[in-house]
Amino acid sequence: MKTSRNLLLAALLCGSSVQAFAGAAATVSVSDCWIRALPGDLPSGGYFKAGNTGDQPVNLTGISTEAFGMAMLHQTQSQGSTSSMAMVHQVAVPAHGSLVFAPGNYHVMLEQPKQPLKIGTTIPLTFSFSDGEKVTASCAVKSASTMSQ
Repeated sequence: MKTSRNLLLAALLCGSSVQAFAGAAATVSVSDCWIRALPGDLPSGGYFKAGNTGDQPVNLTGISTEAFGMAMLHQTQSQGSTSSMAMVHQVAVPAHGSLVFAPGNYHVMLEQPKQPLKIGTTIPLTFSFSDGEKVTASCAVKSASTMSQ
């Protein structure tokens, strides 16, 4: 009991929160994750919904997976009748809100597949956030003609 009190006192004196000892609750989530499979070695697109139950916005800063040689955050940008993709380094998920990654908007560019994608299987992606949280989601592989979850 004395040791627990001393640890609590030390945490308070160091400016740490009691929540750090209890284990911080996750504030970010990833759902509805899917990957559009394209033939051969063509890059594939990854789509999902990122949620944030916290009181502050949090940035999605990266995605990793063993299934591809490269995973990058991208945004489709339209100017008149022309569309292009631009790499982004982070994307803000609003406090008490969500952000949808969908065709024609934000997406994950998945390049250099380690093996051919098979429709109907799942691939794990790990999402990294600016608050240090990491979330792994199983993403369904869907056909190239798929336009939404």
